[in-house]
Amino acid sequence: MNKQSLIKKCFIDDDALETYPWEKDEYKDCCVMRHKSNNKWFALIFEMNGKLLINLKAPPDIIAVLKEQYEGILPAWHMNKKHWCTVDVNNIPADTLKEIIKISFDITAPKNKRLSVKDKCKS
Repeated sequence: MNKQSLIKKCFIDDDALETYPWEKDEYKDCCVMRHKSNNKWFALIFEMNGKLLINLKAPPDIIAVLKEQYEGILPAWHMNKKHWCTVDVNNIPADTLKEIIKISFDITAPKNKRLSVKDKCKS
C-alpha cells in the first residue's frame, strides 16, 4: 500500500479532512486526518525508516489485544501510548487496518455524530 491509497482509506465520511500542518522539512510530508466539524485528529500518516505508518486512536484494551495479535501494531510514535497506536500498514491485514481506522474516526467524532451503544444495537 502507498501513502495515497492509505489517505483514501481514511475518507470514510464527509467529515474527514486531509491536512499538512507542519512546515519543517522533516515533518512536512506528515498527513493529519481530522474531522472537519471539530478539528480533532483521527489519524497521522507518515513514513519512518522506509515504512508507511499511521497513528490511530483506540480504547486501551483494544490496543493491548491488537499488539498481542499483530507485529505491525506498535506503541504510538510521538503520541499518548495508552490511547494511540502506530500501525505498520503493510504488516497487518487490510480488513484489520480498515477496522482500526473506523474505530479511531468514531471515537474522535463530534458527540452528535457518535452513536450510543443502544443505537448501535438497534441497527
